[in-house]
Amino acid sequence: MGKIVGGIGTSHIPSIGAAMDNGTMYDPAHSDYWQRFVNGIQPVREWMETVKPDVCLIVYNDHASAFSLESVATFSIGVAQQFNPADEGYGPRQVPACEGNSELAWHIAESLVLDEFDMTIVSEMDVDHGLTVPLSVAYGQPKAWPCQVIPLAVNVVQYPQPTGNRCFNLGKAIRKAVESFPEETKVAIFGTGGLSHQLQGERAGLINTEYDCHWLDMMVNDPDAAKAVSHTEYLREAGSEGIEAIMWLVMRGAMDEKVDEVYRFTHAPVSNSHYGLTVLENASDRVTQGTLTFKSDLGSRSSE
Repeated sequence: MGKIVGGIGTSHIPSIGAAMDNGTMYDPAHSDYWQRFVNGIQPVREWMETVKPDVCLIVYNDHASAFSLESVATFSIGVAQQFNPADEGYGPRQVPACEGNSELAWHIAESLVLDEFDMTIVSEMDVDHGLTVPLSVAYGQPKAWPCQVIPLAVNVVQYPQPTGNRCFNLGKAIRKAVESFPEETKVAIFGTGGLSHQLQGERAGLINTEYDCHWLDMMVNDPDAAKAVSHTEYLREAGSEGIEAIMWLVMRGAMDEKVDEVYRFTHAPVSNSHYGLTVLENASDRVTQGTLTFKSDLGSRSSE
């Protein structure tokens, strides 16, 4: 049967993809800006190499690449065989196309609808930095992504957005769907977006590292408190785009109540955002037990 082998939370800041694509991230002239980030994401690549998920289900938000405000769906799942990088106004990222898993995606879609989640089923869509940057964080710049990909887009752009509780419950339903899939398939689920940032208005450039680290602690150790955070609190404490953190709760809902946080890394600023990364495994089913130890000074609970 299918199995959720871990959860990854990561920001999907577009400048990360651009810096990887044009070499800026690895240019010694820019090392003061990027070196801590480059070092900080290496453990998740080690984790992916160790666990080797067959499928990455990536929860993200589209940035007007596949969808527009003409029709806004709360939750959308891609069921195609392939998803190409989107042209976000400066040409598509030069990264591989994502190979889908239509059989599993349709199975998840059917299970979610029967569990009374009104999913929009998408048979053709391009995927933007919200999805491709997390893949680049996890895998670097391979000629082909070493996993199949199922995109699951959440509306965090147009009010009213779903609640954190609804996202958490969606994660629980996704886990149920994956575990009822008859073929042995290892699935890593990504929650992406955030952390604190605001792109417009008088508070443009807002970064609240203290709140973000508090929220990450809640998300990992007290998900009941995290899923109760209101839209107003996200707006006040984390900025107008901080509500993207609710997508991490889809990932958290797909995990056990008790998890091991095998790695955390935060860093600010990256662009005008606070970057966050966490890797979770179910405490009762630790995949990397005895093989990897990620908690280090580099993966600290504070930012600099």
